[in-house]
Amino acid sequence: MTDDLRPAGTPTLEDVARAAGVSRATVSRVINGVRNVDPVIQEAVRRAVALTGYAPNRAARSLVTRRTDAIALVVTGAGTEPEETAPPADADGTEAGSGASFTGQVFADPFFGRVVTGVVNYLRPRGMHPVLMFAETSRAREDVVSFLRQGSADGALVVSTHAEDPLPGMLTDAGLPAVLYARPARATRISYVDVAHQDGARLAAEHLLARGCRRIATITGPLDVPAVQERLAGFRDTMAGNGHPYIAIAEGRFTQESGEAAMERLLAEHPDLDGVFAANDLMAMGACHVLREHGKRVPEDVAVIGFDDSSAASACRPPLTTVRQPVEAMAAEMARLLIERLSKPEGAATSVIFEPSLVVRDSA
Repeated sequence: MTDDLRPAGTPTLEDVARAAGVSRATVSRVINGVRNVDPVIQEAVRRAVALTGYAPNRAARSLVTRRTDAIALVVTGAGTEPEETAPPADADGTEAGSGASFTGQVFADPFFGRVVTGVVNYLRPRGMHPVLMFAETSRAREDVVSFLRQGSADGALVVSTHAEDPLPGMLTDAGLPAVLYARPARATRISYVDVAHQDGARLAAEHLLARGCRRIATITGPLDVPAVQERLAGFRDTMAGNGHPYIAIAEGRFTQESGEAAMERLLAEHPDLDGVFAANDLMAMGACHVLREHGKRVPEDVAVIGFDDSSAASACRPPLTTVRQPVEAMAAEMARLLIERLSKPEGAATSVIFEPSLVVRDSA
C-alpha cells in the first residue's frame, strides 16, 4: 500500500514498522489481512498501529485493490410504470407519490430500521460501510446501476418492496454484484435471503385455533408480493387442514392506516369474527385500534396476531403476539453473501432461508 496520498504529519506504514520492529511489507500484509503471518507478529503490528494512531489510507488502497469498502444499501419500491411526467403536488407542495413520500413510508416502517441495524453491525467491524440509496423511479434505478458501474460502491444489498421491480434484473444483466432481501418475483440469477413465510403463517393459524377461535379472518399485504402470497397460502392451508375451508380476507398495504381500513371492512362483513392474522405488525396494530373503537376487547373478543416482531409489536396495546422473522440476522447474512461474492466473483447465486418463530404476548 502506498502512503503517497497521505497528508503530511499523519502516521505512515514506516512509523508502524519501526514501532513493531518489522518491515514495511510485513505491516502491509497484516493490515490487508494476508494469511500466513505469524500470530505474534500480527499482535505486534496491531499494538504498533494503536500506539502510532495509524489509519489505512482508503484512497490509496482503492487505487490498488479497486475496492471502495462502501456497499450500496438500496430500498426500491417502484414497478415498471412510466414516470416521464411529474406527479401532481399535494396541498403542502410535496409531490404526490414523490420520492419524499416513498422515503417517509420507508422510515416509518420499523422493518427497515432492523435491516439497517443488521447490515451496519456486520459491515462496520470489517471496515465497510453502507451507502443508503432509494430507487422508487426508473431514473433512480438507473442512477443505482450507474453508481455501481462507476465503482462508487463495491456491490448492492437490495430491499425490494414491489413484485414487478426490475432493479434486481438490471443489476444481474449489468454483471454487478448484488444480494436481495426476499425471493425475487421474477426468475433472476441473484443471491437472496428470505424467511419461510408459509411456516410462519402456519404458526399463527395453529395458535388462533388452539385459543378456540373459529371465525377467523386475515389481513394480507399487497397480493402481488410473493411473500404475501406465501403467508396467505400457509394460513389458508393450515385452516383448511383443520376443517375451516373459508376465511375472510382483506388486503392492506403494510401500513397501520391500511390495517385500520381492512379491519373496518372485515367487521362490516363479519361482525362476529373472533380471530385475525395480519401480515405485518403495523397492520395488526391498526386492526387492534379499530377493534377497540368498535368496543371489541383484544384478545377476549377478538385475538390478533401480527408478523415480523418489529418495534410496533411492543408498542401496540395490548402488546402483539406475532410471528418473528429474524430481520437483523437475515440482513447480516445478506451482507455476508455479498462479501463472499466480491471475493469469488464467479461463484454461483445462492439462497438462505431462515425459520420463523411465534412470540406470544397479550393480543392472542
